[in-house]
This record gives sequence, C-alpha cells and structure tokens, in this order.
Amino acid sequence: MDFMKWLNSLDELLYEVMSWLLFFPITLWRATFRPIVIMTEIDAEAALPEDQQYSSVLSPPLFLALSLLLSHTVATALGQTDLIIANHHGLADLVNDNASALVLRVVVFAAFPLFLAARLIRRSGVKLDRATLQQPFYEQCYPAAVFALGLSLSASLGADHHQSLATFGRWLAVVTLVNYWIVEARWFAKVLGIGYLQAAGNVLIGMLEGAVFLFCVGYLFTR
Repeated sequence: MDFMKWLNSLDELLYEVMSWLLFFPITLWRATFRPIVIMTEIDAEAALPEDQQYSSVLSPPLFLALSLLLSHTVATALGQTDLIIANHHGLADLVNDNASALVLRVVVFAAFPLFLAARLIRRSGVKLDRATLQQPFYEQCYPAAVFALGLSLSASLGADHHQSLATFGRWLAVVTLVNYWIVEARWFAKVLGIGYLQAAGNVLIGMLEGAVFLFCVGYLFTR
C-alpha cells in the first residue's frame, strides 16, 4: 500500500513538473505583454477553491522562482561561476550549492513585490497586516518575475566575453528597468485612482527600497 501511495505521489509530481514546461511560457507571455490583465485576475483566482486556483497559469511565487531558475540555467550554460557560491567568506559560506543560491535569489527579488505591495496598501489607506498584504504581494509577483528574469539575463549576458552579447545585455537591463517602472506605474494609477506622475513617484520609492535591500544582501554575501 505504501508503495502504491508512493507511485501515485510520483505520478502527481511528474505531471506537475512537466506541466511547467507548457504553462511557464504561457505565464511569461501574459506577464510580459498583458501584465495588468494577469494582475487583475488574482482577485478572481483567490475566490476559487484552492484546488482550482491558477489552472491556466502558474501561481505567482512559483512563476518567480522558475524565472530565476531559468536565468541561473542560462548563466551556467554560458560557463559562468556563481560568485556567491565561489566565495567562502562570511555569510557566503552558507550558500554552497545551486539550490541554496537559487533560494537566496528568490528571497532577494521577492523583496520588490513585498515593498511595492506594502506601499500600495499604505497609500490606499488600508491597515497593513498579513491578511491585507497577501493578495497585493501575489499581484506584484508577476511583473517582478519578468523583471528578475530580464535583469538576471542582462547580468549574465553583460559579463560574456562576446561584445555583441555584452552590449545586448546592457540594453536588456535598461529595457527591463523601464518596462518594470511603467507597468507598476500603470498598476498604481489604476488601483489608487491617481495620476501617472504620482504613481511613478510611488513606484520609484518602492523600487529604491527593493534595490537597497538587494545591495545590502549582496554586500553581506560577497564581501
């Protein structure tokens, strides 16, 4: 009986993992070219029973994690060594394999949706607590995943010895940053009912908070 349960669990796990091959590009396409629509659908998904949620796309945290896994795979394929794994000083000694490095990157980039979601809640006048933060955080994970993927790929390409790839990587970083800012400004303007200029200012503050967190973690793990 235990063996049969194990086989059933294996079936479910295999199907779940293989389904990512199909639904990751679908989610990436929608999050890249229809970000406001997919963010709006989060409320509808939350109202469904748990086993029916995110049936046509990946859940936001999973999408963020897989986006960073993809970027890490590209860096490995380019023959690049993870600086944090290679460093054995201070806190970097805690990150000694690809799995722990991926977890660290997920935590770092998850700071962007966290800070932006928290700022959105404060600006809307709603009390900030664990219950009110969850849905906005999930909404923010979709554009944050595209941002994390673009920024990570740009860093990998920018460090490549081929000049054409390095130049493309630098341009990709600029496009990724600008696109993320614009998408978030549109979302803040829509949710808060404010002008785009005011929304862009609020987003800039949230992005700077995330950037400060990123640089602080980077300093602690690479010094």
